[in-house]
Amino acid sequence: MPLSDVTVTIDLVKPSGLVGLGKPLILAQKTGTSFIKNYSDITAVKEDFDESTNAYKKAAAIFAQSHRPKELSIATYDPGVTGTEGTEEGTEETGSAEPSGITTAAKAVEKYFWNDWFFALTADAEQADKIAVADYVEGQKFKLFVVKTQSESERKAFKDKKYEFVIDFYHPTADEEADAALVGECGSQTVGSITWKFKTLTGITPIDITSDELNAIHQDGAIAYVMKAGISQTSEGLVVSGEYIDVIHGKSWIKTNIETSVQTAFANNPKLSFDSRGISVLEGQVTTVLKQAFTNGIIAADSDGNPIYSITAKSRDDIPADERASRIYNGLSFSFDLAGAIHEATITGEIGD
Repeated sequence: MPLSDVTVTIDLVKPSGLVGLGKPLILAQKTGTSFIKNYSDITAVKEDFDESTNAYKKAAAIFAQSHRPKELSIATYDPGVTGTEGTEEGTEETGSAEPSGITTAAKAVEKYFWNDWFFALTADAEQADKIAVADYVEGQKFKLFVVKTQSESERKAFKDKKYEFVIDFYHPTADEEADAALVGECGSQTVGSITWKFKTLTGITPIDITSDELNAIHQDGAIAYVMKAGISQTSEGLVVSGEYIDVIHGKSWIKTNIETSVQTAFANNPKLSFDSRGISVLEGQVTTVLKQAFTNGIIAADSDGNPIYSITAKSRDDIPADERASRIYNGLSFSFDLAGAIHEATITGEIGD
């Protein structure tokens, strides 16, 4: 976990420059010692992964989208690696050798969890390994795992876990990487500015299903790619638990940006005194992030167009003496209303004679 002196706990009451949180990570099987590496285009990916590999196909689906990210990461693992040889630490920039023993996608996501990425995808993992990846990501309660399922039994295996940090994209077409296309199109857009429903994906074919079949998919906590009103689009914008993707993404955005902003304030000031002066600096950092969250579309507006959030900062006198002596300030809190999105509409009208 990254070093930090700041802890932000968000428990949204529902109706309850900055880090973007949109970069994909592909977990891919590759012979040899494990590495993680950034790629800015599909040509660069081809240098390490042949066009026949699933890693290449996932990356191609990401880079094919209209709102593609500037770059993606690929982290590798080798099920055939044994022993403990090799102790050279790999780096994100060079992709040099990592210690052996990274034999599954789940071990790879654990090894590289705190690297710079937000959406995990698996290229070669079997169902049991996908579940293991989902379990690990869910336990961290910060980043998201996007999985492609191709059968009802696969969907239900994720539904039974009620994951809040897993997106299940049901797409039975074997040669189309719908999960990667979804992340490529939606993941890097400004957090809070979009809902993940109604989105058109390049290179993905809508599945031909009835409304009852689509309802069953949604009941299993999954989304699909369908045709509505002649437009190919994602059927919903939900994580497995039933919460909306943009809500989970927005919570993570606010958490990480407040932590980063406050940590930066600590680093850039000679000292934050434990009084109204230091406390006002911390309050100002939180205010700046919440204002940006409102601009992005995460936080709702009232009838006058003003952001609906509040910040409470306890004074020095309200902090216990032992906490002041330990230089720990636990007096800052905030709340806000989610902007959400309109996903359905019922419209009534009259026709005169």
